[in-house]
Amino acid sequence: MKFRPLHDRVVVKRIDAEEKSAGGIIIPDTAKEKPSQGEVIAVGPGGRDENGKLIPIDVQVGDRVLFGKWSGTEVKIDTQELLIMKESDIMGVLTDLSSKKKAA
Repeated sequence: MKFRPLHDRVVVKRIDAEEKSAGGIIIPDTAKEKPSQGEVIAVGPGGRDENGKLIPIDVQVGDRVLFGKWSGTEVKIDTQELLIMKESDIMGVLTDLSSKKKAA
């Protein structure tokens, strides 16, 4: 089944948290916090302003994003656990600075 979000909604798949802490301690599933990073799976066309003009969404499919702990609505589509949230719930897009340094 395919899902197409409407308006300024974004579908995000959580990126799994690390299994170990920075000190090397293995964290059990019951003690893990839900990750606040994810990959954008689908985006809606965008919101509309007062005049009905379409305002496009800034994130794209494939972007790695950071969002709030309680953001979005959890849904399960074809055995995949996803989050549907408004674009405003996304705090920012994560970029890989190391690949930019290599290219320079």
